[in-house]
Amino acid sequence: MSRKPQQKLRQGWTTGACATAATRAALTALITGEFPDPVTITLPKGQTPAFALAREEKSKDWASASIVKDAGDDPDVTHQALITSTVRFGEAGSGILFKAGQGVGMVTKAGLPIAPGQPAINPVPRLMMEQVIGEIALKHGVSGDVEIEISVADGEKLALKTWNPRLGIIGGISILGTTGIVHPFSCSAWIHSIHSGIDVARANGFNHVAGATGSTSEAVIKKLYNLPDFALIDMGDFAGGMLKYLRRNPVPKVTIAGGFGKLTKLAQGYLDLHSGRSQVSFDWLADAVEHVGGSPEIQEQTRRANTAMEVLTMAEKHKLPLAQYVAKKASATAMETLRDAPVEVEVIVIDRNGGIVGRAY
Repeated sequence: MSRKPQQKLRQGWTTGACATAATRAALTALITGEFPDPVTITLPKGQTPAFALAREEKSKDWASASIVKDAGDDPDVTHQALITSTVRFGEAGSGILFKAGQGVGMVTKAGLPIAPGQPAINPVPRLMMEQVIGEIALKHGVSGDVEIEISVADGEKLALKTWNPRLGIIGGISILGTTGIVHPFSCSAWIHSIHSGIDVARANGFNHVAGATGSTSEAVIKKLYNLPDFALIDMGDFAGGMLKYLRRNPVPKVTIAGGFGKLTKLAQGYLDLHSGRSQVSFDWLADAVEHVGGSPEIQEQTRRANTAMEVLTMAEKHKLPLAQYVAKKASATAMETLRDAPVEVEVIVIDRNGGIVGRAY
């Protein structure tokens, strides 16, 4: 039977692209009295998307334009968010000034691309908006001294679904994007957040970070070490993304915690722990059972098992230190990935109830 072809996923636009388009529309209206709609911008790689305006407002001294973000088919928390740019001319020689309006966060910790005390508007979106201001000012022969205030409707609530609170970004979301395009289900945004978490921990002099595969294992680590939120790295399935970044940007100690199945994959040598990209090998687990003293019968039952948790339950029933073996092998994979980086590795294997069943240093 033939399968129906998978539908191509639709790309979307970053908050940075939307803020840039809104800024172009607002400044054009402030100068000419007319809002371009749709408004077209040029992205860093040359694409020229057009954006429809959702709202527009103008007075003598300022103009404001809003765009509804379309993240395409990506499950982005800011999909359908209303992003507004309000522009005003500043004093002569003041240059371009960025302000955080309602729903845009402020940076409070070192280690991010934007200094503490600044609006959480990342470098590429800032550059895109600066280029728009320069282009329009040159075209119309006016000053390029402009204040840009970006706001996001319900941004404070949306930020609670992001890493911003633990990274020390307070009051709203960040205006992000390096290409202007959101690629559906891309791993890059998650891995970028992992990098940011490590950067913040390093910049604030913290010598211990912890990567967890999920909320249960993260809660165990937090309780065990009383780590601050900014030292808890939401590693998810991207063990390799975290370890490779630590190899270049070391922290004295890293703890990796996760469930038995996920860490079995790491023990096997996989660095991407997603179920679609790596699988638990029951033959590998059967060999591990043999290594820890399991009988040939238990080894055969392991090979026929349906889930990793079934194997763990069986091992615990027979008092076999299988989770400890997995922790040691996972630690070996981590250390091999770190190469010679000065990072101490700890691996903690968690059961479904949040209990520690294996631990290796």
